[in-house]
Amino acid sequence: MAQTMTLQQATLPVPQFDKIRLDTLKTQIQQHIQDGLKFLVELTQAPDDFNAKTQVLEQMDSLENNLNESWGILSHLNAVMNNAATREVYQSLLPALSEYYTQLGQHTALYQTYQHLHDRSEFSSLSAAQQSAIKLGLRDFKLSGVALEGAAKQRYAEISARLSQLASDFSNHVLDATQAYFKPLTEAQLKGLPDSSIALLKQYGQQRELEQPVATLDFPSYLAIMTYAQDRALREELYKAYTTRASEQSEHTEFDNSEIMQEILSLRQEMAQLLGFENYAAYSLASKMAPNVQTVFDFLNELAEHARTPALQEIAELKAIAQQDGIEELQPWDSSFYSEKLKQQKFNLSQEALKPYFPAPKVVQGLFEIVQRLYGIQIQERTAPVWQPDVRYFEIEDKGQIVGGFYLDLYARSGKRGGAWMSGFRSRMQTATALQKPICYMVCNFTPPVGEQPALLTHDEVTTLFHEFGHGLHHLLTEVDNISVAGTHGVAWDAVELPSQFMEFWTWDKASLDLISEHVETKQTLPQDLLNALLDARFFQSGMQTLRQLEFALFDLEIHQHTPALSTPQIQETLNQIRQRVAVLPTTPYNRFQHSFSHIFAGGYAAGYYSYKWAEVLASDAFDRFENEGIFNTSTGHEFRKAILAVGGQDTALDAFVHFRGREPKIDALLRHQGWTKAPKNA
Repeated sequence: MAQTMTLQQATLPVPQFDKIRLDTLKTQIQQHIQDGLKFLVELTQAPDDFNAKTQVLEQMDSLENNLNESWGILSHLNAVMNNAATREVYQSLLPALSEYYTQLGQHTALYQTYQHLHDRSEFSSLSAAQQSAIKLGLRDFKLSGVALEGAAKQRYAEISARLSQLASDFSNHVLDATQAYFKPLTEAQLKGLPDSSIALLKQYGQQRELEQPVATLDFPSYLAIMTYAQDRALREELYKAYTTRASEQSEHTEFDNSEIMQEILSLRQEMAQLLGFENYAAYSLASKMAPNVQTVFDFLNELAEHARTPALQEIAELKAIAQQDGIEELQPWDSSFYSEKLKQQKFNLSQEALKPYFPAPKVVQGLFEIVQRLYGIQIQERTAPVWQPDVRYFEIEDKGQIVGGFYLDLYARSGKRGGAWMSGFRSRMQTATALQKPICYMVCNFTPPVGEQPALLTHDEVTTLFHEFGHGLHHLLTEVDNISVAGTHGVAWDAVELPSQFMEFWTWDKASLDLISEHVETKQTLPQDLLNALLDARFFQSGMQTLRQLEFALFDLEIHQHTPALSTPQIQETLNQIRQRVAVLPTTPYNRFQHSFSHIFAGGYAAGYYSYKWAEVLASDAFDRFENEGIFNTSTGHEFRKAILAVGGQDTALDAFVHFRGREPKIDALLRHQGWTKAPKNA
């Protein structure tokens, strides 16, 4: 984006992405692993002295910090600039890294050091962060098999190493399968697409040295065609290509994830039983906020009951508008197309009409202004080496003091994994010499700029940006100095989505929308008619969208609590059964959604995808307080920052929530924010 002033250089020490060499990075990571192993070998018996044992933990934190930083750079580059060289180095280091963390989690002397500290009377004299770090450490030792012996201990190590490799293979297959497909398009096939989408597809064609526009499975391209293309056969072809990625149904069967899924489930089940759990779902929930698997099933099924009636009404509307075009049986590749038509018919609203009002530079500027008002912080852009020219680096200040830094990498491109995420590069930590400030990456896959025009975002993309920024603030605004519980570390996985989903509410408020909208040509904020249409459409198809998320969550939990582990055909059958029970729009027999479900097979959400809905209850209830006290109420914002964002894993998720809300969470606000119930008259 063009700058009108000279920017200062980064204040914090940042990675020198312009100078990073893969061989040097590999050597650094190998050295950090060796340093850690050497420390573990020497730690046969820590002195029977409380202070000496606390120093052991401080040394471990320092070793972990060094490894996190170098590995974090490599794993980040592997995600955003994936190529053969980076992938080879990443894959080559996985076995050693897995072995190291297995040894760490099963190290008897280190475990005894934690236990000794916990059991001593001086434990109460430690800071709250230190106490939490020790308690969580003890829990994690037990979940890592510290009590295992002999063959069981060796088998756990083998399973851990294999699971790391399988997760990487799964992710690579999804990326490679996505990028293997492209389809040159004729002028006739472009009918219905807006000019901005056609320009994007032409840009994709130029990147492949073709004169024709090109459809790809990158999400901006896929979404544009599924939403606007009048050519129903084209929509069906793209739908099939997208939903069969990395499966035996795809044309590129070399990327089939079938056997990988089956092996992952089998190994997870074996690992859980080695550790004394009935199944992997029970193992997963041992470190989460939800008390047990049945509680989660009950929660998801209750939410499905709430969503079902509105979802049935929504699907009936969709079928009715499709029938106007002579379509008697609505198919999955019709749903986005007719949803867009229905939205225009009901609310006189289209994503395309909104996009000129959300140029990315204005949205980012408005987002910064919103969080500055909420939390009293200032955000300044700085110059820093980056991995891609359109990546930007910023630093947060609070009362003149640097708090942390972050990178924004917003646009889809070749070699970049799909989706959106926040990952920490460096965590807040008190070192021997100074307070280390946190830095993170916030990554999205938005429609990139076309030609000289800035990127124009859909409102959905705006919401995604706010979501990831909420994660980023959680990492950056921590006030905890212990790396084990700073930022998102140590936070229960089913509560870690609270700050991110909480931030989404500011994309639905008039005062906020005035800050983040500005027509790319006229410079006007979102006009009243479009604002009214957007707000009226807020709950559009919320029942169907909720059931879709619940379908994924129920599937995830079901396959991870099944004993024995499911085969590939049984995985498909389980998904089919859940769809029959939950979904309102039938799918196709060839749909292989699970083969690209990276959240649970390559990410951290295994038997935890329900976390999005669980945390949505917390986020809705937290925002309810802002609705009552003012969404820009600085006092309430300060309290949220102190109670939720600042504490990391120092407090339990429930304690942190109660500290902010004054009571335990209720589901009422979520049901209202879905549009299924009305606000109380005195609210």
